[in-house]
Amino acid sequence: MSDADRARALRRRHMRERQAVVFGVLLAALAVIGLGAAAVYTGSLSLPFVEEEFQAKPTPTPTYRAFPCPPEGALPVPYGEITLNVYNSTNTGGLAASTQKAFTDRGFAAGETGNQPAFAGTAQISFGVSGIAAAYTVAAHVSDPVLVLDGRKTAEVDITLGSQFTAPLPADEVTLDPETPLVAPKGCTPVPTAAATTQAPATEG
Repeated sequence: MSDADRARALRRRHMRERQAVVFGVLLAALAVIGLGAAAVYTGSLSLPFVEEEFQAKPTPTPTYRAFPCPPEGALPVPYGEITLNVYNSTNTGGLAASTQKAFTDRGFAAGETGNQPAFAGTAQISFGVSGIAAAYTVAAHVSDPVLVLDGRKTAEVDITLGSQFTAPLPADEVTLDPETPLVAPKGCTPVPTAAATTQAPATEG
């Protein structure tokens, strides 16, 4: 074998040795990465920066205080004695005006109309202690409303239309009898207790 042949053979051997080292390092790194990923997945290994970056933060559970029961023996309030303010929290233009007209066509007294921040439910009915019976009278015209007792001194009632609101219930589906007392829904609180709490929403049961 000539010197040139021996030099070429030596270069080929060195190249194979380098390739073997490189592939060996890559395979070892992949094995380490695979083992680490498996440990994290199974919970055997905890990485704080991974938890901070990728774990979803738990959603806090909302706390609702009780909404008031209607006064014992209270009858539905005549529609004409209820001043109803209607507020739109949706992207549907003119919804407050059209809803107010639907209520005034039934005999309710028209109050203000306007816009409020977005509300995800059907409707939120806000009222003070003196407007509890009026609020329940309004609530009978809406599907699944939320009742909110606030600190107002007047008997007027606000209704804020949410993203699930389309229109008041059909008049023939309103189950109010002028001579039958309002029914206290499940989960409500007697008026003296409810009046002492701060404002907080709860779904009518």
